[in-house]
Amino acid sequence: MQQKRNIQIIEWEDLDKRKFYSFGVFMTMTIRATVYPATLIRTRLQVQKGKSLYSGTFDAFFKILRAEGVRGLYRGFMVNTFTLISGQAYITTYELVRKYVSQYSEDNTVKSLVAGGSASLVAQSITVPIDVVSQQLMMQGQGQHLTRFRLSSNSETSKSAKVFGQTRNIVAQIFAADGFRGFYRGYVASLLTYIPNSAVWWPFYHFYAEQLSKLAPSDCPHLILQAMAGPLAAATASTVTNPMDVVRARVQVEGRTSVIETFRQLIKEEGCWGLTKGLSARIISSTPTAIVIVVGYETLKKLSLRPELVDSRHW
Repeated sequence: MQQKRNIQIIEWEDLDKRKFYSFGVFMTMTIRATVYPATLIRTRLQVQKGKSLYSGTFDAFFKILRAEGVRGLYRGFMVNTFTLISGQAYITTYELVRKYVSQYSEDNTVKSLVAGGSASLVAQSITVPIDVVSQQLMMQGQGQHLTRFRLSSNSETSKSAKVFGQTRNIVAQIFAADGFRGFYRGYVASLLTYIPNSAVWWPFYHFYAEQLSKLAPSDCPHLILQAMAGPLAAATASTVTNPMDVVRARVQVEGRTSVIETFRQLIKEEGCWGLTKGLSARIISSTPTAIVIVVGYETLKKLSLRPELVDSRHW
């Protein structure tokens, strides 16, 4: 019999789905806009050779800001907003698989692990083509010498529909060079990165929240404990999966075809230390991201509770 948990988890059947999706789109968009600069910096750090361009996360931030302005930190953002679709697919898959697994096991760790991995599989199938294009746009400016594709002068200077002109330009170059398969370059590496990341994050999130609830006063709001558990889970998952994330970024940006060969070359050129590239940027970005995601997601579920259940939950 499963031990009674101090923090109640809102399950799929407890939600008003109309409210859940309406609020969910706004929440996802807000989160992506908040964390996008850190994602861009992480990508540039992971792709550069050694410290040829940036010496670290903060050095990259200030150099990009000086050379390219605030807009430089949001290169490719408009394309990346299409991942709203994958975001909705992710949370739907997570909740549905969690409900399905509960028919066979009441263990929260099992439900979280299986649901998290499954949600990531579905989401990455939608996200990878968007990531491939947005990462190429991220690498323009100071990082353009590190990628195969560069914006044409017309695309760079056009004032009308500049963003979409740049996107069309990159999409056309990818298709001309690699065909449709080019938009799924790094798909396997993405799955090897994000499925474990998601599968690790959810169990650790619930684990940390539950442990914190045992240490905190009984009247401490659960949302505060969950907001603390999120970054701890994110740091754990980021550390475990960062080596594969470095390989994924290089496969997608440099146009490589072999995950194993990319991994071997990375070790050969930069040693095991190369597997930690971008980790600090990832943890720095994942900390506020995790707080925003957790507070947003738990608040979203609270606001989406079926009316008859509102008074039955402690927050």
